[in-house]
Amino acid sequence: MIKIKKEFEIEQMRRSARILHDTFSEISRIIGPGVTTGELDRVAEEFILARGGKPAFKGYQGYPATICASVNEEVVHGIPGERILREGDIVGIDMGVINDGYYSDATRSYAIGEVSDEAERLLTTTMKALDLGIDKVREGNHLSDISHAIQKFSEENGYEVVRSLVGHGIGVELHEEPQIPNFGPPGKGPVIKRGMVFAIEPMLNAGTRDVVTRNDRWTTVTRDGNLSCHFEDTVAVTDGEPEILTR
Repeated sequence: MIKIKKEFEIEQMRRSARILHDTFSEISRIIGPGVTTGELDRVAEEFILARGGKPAFKGYQGYPATICASVNEEVVHGIPGERILREGDIVGIDMGVINDGYYSDATRSYAIGEVSDEAERLLTTTMKALDLGIDKVREGNHLSDISHAIQKFSEENGYEVVRSLVGHGIGVELHEEPQIPNFGPPGKGPVIKRGMVFAIEPMLNAGTRDVVTRNDRWTTVTRDGNLSCHFEDTVAVTDGEPEILTR
């Protein structure tokens, strides 16, 4: 069942999302060549705690860190550590915050220094796919309208969407119903209603859409080793424009 949030609940999620937004701003100040993913994790955790929130990922199903840091061919769930970011890398930073029992979840992908034209185009296309998906988060649309908008734009631009990983509902749990694939025909599935809140998260691959999980049981990578990119926002359904809580 898809939970409908009351206004006070969405307000609580706004507060959680503000902490998350500001944490990304803090990471943006220091991310670059020579920085380790472990350092980004430390900064994120300290900032979230200082703002009165809690990292949503740390300890979730045994995950060991505050952020997921996924570099180049890593799609999602990269565990931060000693890896040094290099000029030309792209890295997706996925984070969540719990504040007063309510979750927010978002991903930002960054170019590290000067990147290739291919990497820059992948970053731009993935962000645009997210925006097009969010534009369908409107009362009266069907859930698959979000999925179709993401798939259509991505494939028109020569990219494959990952099919084994999906967006989701969010609220008092990090992952709530419904699952929101990044592919599918329009006009299918539940009707979107005011008060629903979704985490929309396209993951685009430059090569095959197939992915595999490394031996750490977390890090998911492209099967062919080509680049992947991930953006995500937490979005509330209103009686008008979608409200992007994490921006």
